Amino acid sequence: MFGCLVAGRLVQTAAQQVAEDKFVFDLPDYESINHVVVFMLGTIPFPEGMGGSVYFSYPDSNGMPVWQLLGFVTNGKPSAIFKISGLKSGEGSQHPFGAMNIVRTPSVAQIGISVELLDSLAQQTPVGNAAVSSVDSFTQAQMTPSPSEMFIPANVVLKWYENFQRRLAQNPLFWKT
Repeated sequence: MFGCLVAGRLVQTAAQQVAEDKFVFDLPDYESINHVVVFMLGTIPFPEGMGGSVYFSYPDSNGMPVWQLLGFVTNGKPSAIFKISGLKSGEGSQHPFGAMNIVRTPSVAQIGISVELLDSLAQQTPVGNAAVSSVDSFTQAQMTPSPSEMFIPANVVLKWYENFQRRLAQNPLFWKT
């Protein structure tokens, strides 16, 4: 249902289900992580009226988990990028993972996803430093050409690549001439 991505690491798609509506991903060596991407796999949508709160947990000096709300994902917003580098200190917030005894080691943080009502998600306030990043999509009409930049249509690049592959298959050394 969910995936988790950290730059330079393999994509995690096997979340540990710790309750009927709660999932966690382990983040080993969390001290070196700046951003984390949480996304829906597209195989199972949220039930109507539901979404997922995304939490970050790291162990405090006593090894106890500190959970902080990062934001949310929904069917309408199936992915989000969260900055976690500044969250490794500070206060935790109320969270749905409190009573759970989730096994962890000292240098492992976790991303938790709690499936909740959309109305409940709208009332939650993520930790300020999470700085949810998003990439706005834009259309061709919104692109303003600049005299110093040249835009090449994707189909032209694709056609060049297909021709290159064909010629390479016919003569692997054609590019040397």
